[in-house]
Amino acid sequence: MKLALTLQNWRPYSRLMRLEKPIGTFLLLWPTYWALWLASDGMPDGSMLLVFTLGVVLMRAAGCVINDYADRHFDGAVERTKQRPLATGEVSATEALQLFVLLLVLSASLLLFLDWRSAALSLVAVLLAASYPFMKRITHLPQVVLGAAFSWGMVMSFMAIQGQLPLLVWLIYAANLLWTVAYDTFYAMVDQQDDEKIGVKSTARLFGRYNLWIIAILQLGALALLEWAGAIAGLGWPFGVALVVALLLFMQQHRMARRGRDGCFRAFLHNHYVGMVIFAGILAGQIWQ
Repeated sequence: MKLALTLQNWRPYSRLMRLEKPIGTFLLLWPTYWALWLASDGMPDGSMLLVFTLGVVLMRAAGCVINDYADRHFDGAVERTKQRPLATGEVSATEALQLFVLLLVLSASLLLFLDWRSAALSLVAVLLAASYPFMKRITHLPQVVLGAAFSWGMVMSFMAIQGQLPLLVWLIYAANLLWTVAYDTFYAMVDQQDDEKIGVKSTARLFGRYNLWIIAILQLGALALLEWAGAIAGLGWPFGVALVVALLLFMQQHRMARRGRDGCFRAFLHNHYVGMVIFAGILAGQIWQ
C-alpha cells in the first residue's frame, strides 16, 4: 500500500516532466547525436555520449516544467493541455519551481565532466530554455527561441570534443533551428484556435493560411544546409540518400497536416523519424568514407 501511494504521488511530477511522452527528448537527442558523431569523426567517447544523453533528458524535463509553470493560467483553457498537473492543481506552482531547480542542479553536475568552455556555453542553453515559455506572451516567434535552445547541445558537443566551433557546427545548428521551427509550427497549429482566444502567440498564428507553405520552405532550407554540411564532412552519397528520404517524410507530414488538428499533431510526432534518418545517413556516410 505504501509503494502504491508513493507511485501515485510521483505520477503528477512524471507527467509534468513529460517522462511518458518521450517525443521531445528524441527531437533533442537526434541533433545532439548528429553533432557528437560529426565532431568525433564517427567515434564519440563513451563518457561524452553518456553526459550529453543525460543532459538532454534532464534539460528537456526542466524545459517542460518551466513551460507548464509559465502556462499554468492558460493551460486550463486549452483542450490539449487542460489535464496537465499544474492546470488541475495536482502540483503547486511552488513545487514546480522546486522541481525545475532540482533538474537544473542535476544538469549542472554533468558539467563537471566537461571543460570550462563547454560549461560556459551551457549558460546560454539554460537562458534559452527558461525564456522560451515566456516568449509566447511577447512575440509570435517563440518557436525560433525553441529552435535556438534545441540546437545548443550541438554547439556544446563540438566545443567539448574539438575545442572549437567550425563552420560545420553552425550549418547543422542553423538546419536544426529551421527544422525545429517547422515541426513546432505543426504543433502550434493544433492549439491555434485556443491560442487565439487566450492571446498566446505562435508562428502558427503569424503564418496563418500560409502555414504549410512556410513550413515547406523551412524544411527545404534545413535540408539544403544539411547537404552543405554533409559536403564539408565528406559524407558522400549515403547522406544524400538520407536527405532524400527525409524529404519524402516531410512530404508525408504535409499530407497528414491537411487532415486537421489531429493530422497536425501526427505530423509533429512524425519528425522523430526525420531525426533518426538523418542520423543514420551520418553513420552510413562515415562508414562509406
